Amino acid sequence: MTDSKPSSEQAPAPEQAPTARPSATAQPEQTAQPEQTAQPKQTTQPKQTAQPKQTAQPGPTAQPKPTVGVVVLSMGERLDVLATALNSVHAQQGVELDIVVVGNGWQPTGLPDWVRTVYQPTNLGIPGGRNVGAKEARGDYLFFYDDDATLPRTDTLARMVAEMDQDPRNAVIGPRGQDPTGKPTPRRWIPRLNVKNGGKAGPATWFLEGIHLSRRIAFEQVGGWPDDFFFGHEGIDLAWRLIDAGWLIQYVPSIVVNHPATPDNRHPRYLAYTARNRVWVARRNLPAPLVPIYLADWAAITVLRGRRNPQDLKVWFNGFRDGLRQPAGPRRPISWRTVAELTRLGRPPVL
Repeated sequence: MTDSKPSSEQAPAPEQAPTARPSATAQPEQTAQPEQTAQPKQTTQPKQTAQPKQTAQPGPTAQPKPTVGVVVLSMGERLDVLATALNSVHAQQGVELDIVVVGNGWQPTGLPDWVRTVYQPTNLGIPGGRNVGAKEARGDYLFFYDDDATLPRTDTLARMVAEMDQDPRNAVIGPRGQDPTGKPTPRRWIPRLNVKNGGKAGPATWFLEGIHLSRRIAFEQVGGWPDDFFFGHEGIDLAWRLIDAGWLIQYVPSIVVNHPATPDNRHPRYLAYTARNRVWVARRNLPAPLVPIYLADWAAITVLRGRRNPQDLKVWFNGFRDGLRQPAGPRRPISWRTVAELTRLGRPPVL
């Protein structure tokens, strides 16, 4: 008989699947968010060094204005004319001015506060008075300006400075002088033998003494005006010394200045001074062989010009004699190279 196995060994109850726990209300399956493409890790930008605050760039740096010392001589005899001359130069634009009036034997009074003054108890004459003014006036350039002159444009001086700066060898810019009332221009104002149409622009051997621009360093290098001349031919003496030192004198007829066309012989001692100074110019500056030729030529020219007026000739020859007898000042003869240059420029130093 087959032993029956105790019924305790019941067949195992079928495994109940674990009852699913009621899921908290099943959240709708979140649609998987598209994986955000990993943004490239933003590389930490190196802290930008704080750029210095850019100061608003100013426009092109304003260039300093050229400095011009204006030298005016006056004996205080025509104050209305002087006032007009001063107002005219004070109106100049594009330049920094230092205006100096030298009272030649006159105590300057009643002038605008933008004018500086120098009092000379005695009349030093034109070259002596200009030298005093040149020492007093401040500026890289010196503008010698007669007290009866005027400037027809407010950029006249700026244009003269611009011409000066065209060549570092330029020592003098000579403008073209014109009478404001339309009178003919005196021949002596044009530094050319051919004065047609105001003369040709370019290097010259002399200049309009009463209105011109000088480069200070050139003027001082050659010693300035010849003090002892008092009046007449001081410009020729200065011009020859400048050219001999390697400087240039430029005649610029396109720049016009105004000056009354008055005859030089209105000055009482004009003939005597010009004769004496003509001799002094030769004695001071010419190589010895040229001195007698120059003086003989000028004596002959004067006789031809003044043969109808014997009294004038007498005054002239008295001055000529003074020039031979009196001290002429330091003798510094120009070189033969300068003689050749003066000849090339159209004015050999025998005329």
